[in-house]
Amino acid sequence: MTDHGVKSAKVQTAAAATCCKSQTDQNAHSCGCGKSSNGESGFENAAIGSPNGHVHTSFLIEDPPARGKLFYASQTGTSLRLAQKLHAKCLACNIPMDLVSPASYEPEDLVKEKLVVIVASTWQDGQAPGHAAFFAQWLEESSKDFRVGSGLLRDCKFGVFGVGSRAYGSYFNAVAKLMDQQLASLGALRILASGEADVDEDTIEESFEFWSNDFLSKVLGQSPLSIMQQLPIQNLNLKDTLNGVSKERVLGHLGDDSEDGDEKEEDLEETVVDLEDVAGPLKLIEAKEASKKGIVRKWMPKMVIKSDSQSKGGPVLNSNSSQNVGKAKEMVTPIIRANLEKQGYKIIGSHSGVKLCRWTKSQLRGRGGCYKHSFYGIESHRCMETTPSLACANKCVFCWRHHSNPVGKTWQWKMDDPIDIVNAALDQHKNMIKQMKGVPGVKEERLQEGLLPRHCALSLVGEPIMYPEINNLVHELHKRHISTFLVTNAQFPERITSLAPVTQLYVSVDAATKERLKAIDRPLFQDFWERFLDSLRALKEKRQRTVYRLTLVKGWNTEELQSYAQLLELGEPDFIEIKGVTYCGTSATSSLTMENVPWHEDVKVFAEALASETNGVYELACEHAHSCCVLLANAARFKIHKQWHTWIDYEQFHWLVASGKSFSSEDYMMPTPSWATYGAAEGGFDPQETRVKKERRHGALADSGGCT
Repeated sequence: MTDHGVKSAKVQTAAAATCCKSQTDQNAHSCGCGKSSNGESGFENAAIGSPNGHVHTSFLIEDPPARGKLFYASQTGTSLRLAQKLHAKCLACNIPMDLVSPASYEPEDLVKEKLVVIVASTWQDGQAPGHAAFFAQWLEESSKDFRVGSGLLRDCKFGVFGVGSRAYGSYFNAVAKLMDQQLASLGALRILASGEADVDEDTIEESFEFWSNDFLSKVLGQSPLSIMQQLPIQNLNLKDTLNGVSKERVLGHLGDDSEDGDEKEEDLEETVVDLEDVAGPLKLIEAKEASKKGIVRKWMPKMVIKSDSQSKGGPVLNSNSSQNVGKAKEMVTPIIRANLEKQGYKIIGSHSGVKLCRWTKSQLRGRGGCYKHSFYGIESHRCMETTPSLACANKCVFCWRHHSNPVGKTWQWKMDDPIDIVNAALDQHKNMIKQMKGVPGVKEERLQEGLLPRHCALSLVGEPIMYPEINNLVHELHKRHISTFLVTNAQFPERITSLAPVTQLYVSVDAATKERLKAIDRPLFQDFWERFLDSLRALKEKRQRTVYRLTLVKGWNTEELQSYAQLLELGEPDFIEIKGVTYCGTSATSSLTMENVPWHEDVKVFAEALASETNGVYELACEHAHSCCVLLANAARFKIHKQWHTWIDYEQFHWLVASGKSFSSEDYMMPTPSWATYGAAEGGFDPQETRVKKERRHGALADSGGCT
């Protein structure tokens, strides 16, 4: 609706209101204003939408309904937060609205509602969050029940906004899309087209800002820009985006639509702006100013700002424009960067990261090394923990970063040079080591050694094997005599096949059955199980050291020993690491509690039972009680004259790599010290270190802080 149209509609409405006041008849009259003489809203008589998805915008609502209902279906809190923002806007605009959890609402009461708004997220397999499950089920069943009829909600107007992840393909915003269709099929009328946002992008706030302002414009009969002009400054998302620009300039532009009345429609038909530059109304202003000068900014995905006549009073996000250019985006967006840096990560370039492991700090102080020190002989104070890809193809329930990293099924981001990544990672790691100088207990000799890393755990977070240049990165590390311990989540079998030799290659085996793996890993791929099995088969073909890594979660994956034994036959790994899950505090994305964390004795019982299932192929080799970790090893390969050889001859490994000759895991093994073996009195603690026991404070949130 143009400004002229809005003004005309306001005049007509004012005239209608006067007409209503002059009526003596208490019944509905025929003056055309759609309002009864008792002052009740004519909102219910406006033809706004239709079940087929069409939205009518040629209407004006004189008064909002008595009270609308704003529902939120939220799993991690994002949809709730957005709903709260819209609720505050409604109150600021004098629109009576109740913020409601579907869990506390009787769906049968929808027939009484006049205005319904839903902000919904999508959870596993396209399902609604648990607290909204019954509400969603009622909508589904009612929309399919011919006895209910298509006019059940004919007096209700609605709008739906969805929050999801495009990485899940067809499940993206499935809940919101279904609810939108189901409400329409029950006769409710759409106020505006459903909106959507991707949690893996930095555009949620902007997408919702435009959609919510469009919603308010439909209810109040004003343009979105006029709505923004009326809202308090805190509701405009301008606090962090003004950058020295005056509020008067912003609000002046927001209220200056009429000056554009003489412009041709095509002048603002498609003003394309960089989504990463979008930060609320200020960027809208800049976009409009740029369009007047003939400037078009391109990025992918695009945001198309349409003219008022096209969008009926508001800018429209369009991330699927046919004109999208193929410019790669950065993996680490500002929001992701802020979240990871808050957790202690040092971000490298656009997709890599490094962090100082707590075991590195521990061995710098002579207080013991990690389980890799006990099992494989690494020097923990000389180990760098990093990843060339912060993205992952899973959203595991025990993710110790609470899913603050990006996700994806293919590499779709800008790519940094592997040499630059290695150089930057080493620089950042060394800087963090230097910061340990002066910390009580840090040994000067170890501090100097720590400045020369000799091991790299490519397992910090994400999926390192996704990085297209992973082989060149590994080669660069080996050139510097830095060993490589690479972990993959078993979703990219072809990448395992093409991977160059690494010191030790891990595959995460988080469950033994398809159903359990899906529940624990929450994979993005629909063919996750086939990919998982193919990854194990690919592991079998690798000649260097290979490991199955099992993370035990009580109540989730500690059963089905026979199934685990069958998986061992697929990949025939050299070793099996069995580790208890680390509890990292409460998270909206995970239902795990301390009850799911096994004790070291629990891990030992499981390990002994699994070894028994293999009929002697794998035996109990090492343990690290502090980490609740046990190592099973292939006895035929690594038990020589009754002595375990699980440690690594790192110099021999680097010589073998440099030689270019074919070699196997047996070519660079070393004897395991007795203190590291299973059942030893030391429990895997190096007797040359000083044991320091801390008093645990279980009330605080935990951070595993160690290599995975």
